[in-house]
Amino acid sequence: MISESAHELKAMIEKAIDDHLLTREEYDKILFLATKDGVIDRQEQVLLEQLQEMISNRTVKLVAR
Repeated sequence: MISESAHELKAMIEKAIDDHLLTREEYDKILFLATKDGVIDRQEQVLLEQLQEMISNRTVKLVAR
């Protein structure tokens, strides 16, 4: 079963992939969603790892906006 926060994370990450941009505010919200229940479940962990990889290889650019 996928958690509600994992669904929200997935939607936000998919938007970042489509835009090729992620604002600092969006990034902070993603981290908040992942940790708000005090547990990062497996689905959330995978999504966060994928996002970090895309930021590292510049598939998604982290911007200050």
